[in-house]
Amino acid sequence: MNRTKTLLTLCLVFLAARAPAQTEWIEKLDQALHVESAKGWFQADLSGLADFEGYVIDGNPPGLLFNEHDFLFNPRLSLFLDIQLGPHLYTFVQTRFDRGFDPGVDPDGDVRLDEYFLRYTPLDDARINLQFGKFATVVGNWIQRHDSWRNPFITAPVPYENVIVISDQTVPGGPAAFLARRDRVDQKVSWLPILWGPSYATGGSIFGRLETFEYAFEIKNASISSRPSIWEATELGWEYPTLSGRLGYRPSPTWSFGASASYGAYLLPAARTTLGSGRSLGDYQQITIGTDAAYAWRHWQVWAEVFASRFEVPNVGNADTLAYYIEAKYEFAPHWFGALRWNQQIFDDVPDGAGGRKAWDRDLWRVDAAMTYRFDRHLQAKLQYSYSHQRGHFQQGEQLVAAQITVKF
Repeated sequence: MNRTKTLLTLCLVFLAARAPAQTEWIEKLDQALHVESAKGWFQADLSGLADFEGYVIDGNPPGLLFNEHDFLFNPRLSLFLDIQLGPHLYTFVQTRFDRGFDPGVDPDGDVRLDEYFLRYTPLDDARINLQFGKFATVVGNWIQRHDSWRNPFITAPVPYENVIVISDQTVPGGPAAFLARRDRVDQKVSWLPILWGPSYATGGSIFGRLETFEYAFEIKNASISSRPSIWEATELGWEYPTLSGRLGYRPSPTWSFGASASYGAYLLPAARTTLGSGRSLGDYQQITIGTDAAYAWRHWQVWAEVFASRFEVPNVGNADTLAYYIEAKYEFAPHWFGALRWNQQIFDDVPDGAGGRKAWDRDLWRVDAAMTYRFDRHLQAKLQYSYSHQRGHFQQGEQLVAAQITVKF
C-alpha cells in the first residue's frame, strides 16, 4: 500500500477533527428550508448530506469501489425532500450528485433521483402503509442506517457489497467455465453481490406495525442483487418481478429481531440469447432468506445479519452461498464513538464437469474498524481500516483505508 497516501489521508482526517466546528449557519439554513402551512396540513422540508470521502486501496479495489488507481476521492451531495399532506399522504425524493451510485463508477460525475415514492396511510396509526415508487428494499436491518450519517462505517457489510462470480448478463457454457471465474479480478460490470446496497428498485409495498410486531412486503421490478442502472421502471419492466418481505419483532426497546425472504429472477434481457432452447429468464431465480437482530443498551449498539442465497445458474445448477456480519458500536464520550465489524462469506460446492465438486467462489472474511468524531448535530469525521482475506492465492483489495467528512443540514 502506498504509505505516503495513507499518511496523507490520516492527516487530513485528524486535521479536520481538530478544526473548530462553525456550524451555526447550518441551524439557520435548516429553519429556512422548512415550510409549513398555518395549521400544519402541509409541511415540506429540504435536508441533505455533503460527504467528502477518500479511499486508499491495496491492489484491486474491493467490494463496490470502482477505481483503477490506489487512491479514490469521492465527493457526494445528497438532497432529501420530505412533503407531508395532511395525516395520510407523504412523499419523499432523494437526489444525489456524485461520481456514480457506487464510488468511482462514473468518474466524470452523475446526477440521479435515487428515491422517489408516495406513501398512503389510510388509518390514524401505523398499522397499514401503502407505498409506490422507487425506494430501498424491505429486506434486512442495515438499510435503516445505510446513509453516511447513521452508518458507523464508510463501507457496507459484506452481504451488501462483496461481488461474487454470479453474472446477470452472461451465461456460463458449463461448470468448468463457471468455476474459472474464481481466478479473475471482480468483473463488476457483469457480476453481482447478494444484495446491491440498499437496492432502490421500483415497485410497491405494504408495511406496518402491530404493537410489538412489524411487517413489510414488496413487489419490485428487479432482484435484490440487481445493479443500480436497471432500478428505474423505464430500464427494466415487470415481466419477472421480485417478491420480498420481512417480519420483525420488538419485545423491548433494547432488542429487535427480524426474518426476511426474497424470490425473483436475476438475469437481465441481455442474457436471453444465450439461454438454451425453450428456456426463459424466469426459469432462473435468486432465492434468499435471512435473519437479523439488533441490541441497544447504554453506550452499546450491536447489529447482526445472516443471509443464505441460492442462484439458479444456467448449465450449472444451484449455486448456494451464506454471508453474515456482526457489528458493534460503542460511545466512548459524547463526541467519540468506535465500531468493529466481522464479516464472512462462504460458498457451497457445484459439479466441476469432471465427476467432482468444487466451491464455486472463494470463501472470504473481513474485519472493519472505524472511529467517528461528531462535532455536533451537523458535522462529523470518520476513519476506517479494513482487512480482508480470500481463500487461495488471489486477493481482491486485502487492505483498505478510508476517510470521510460529512456535513448534515
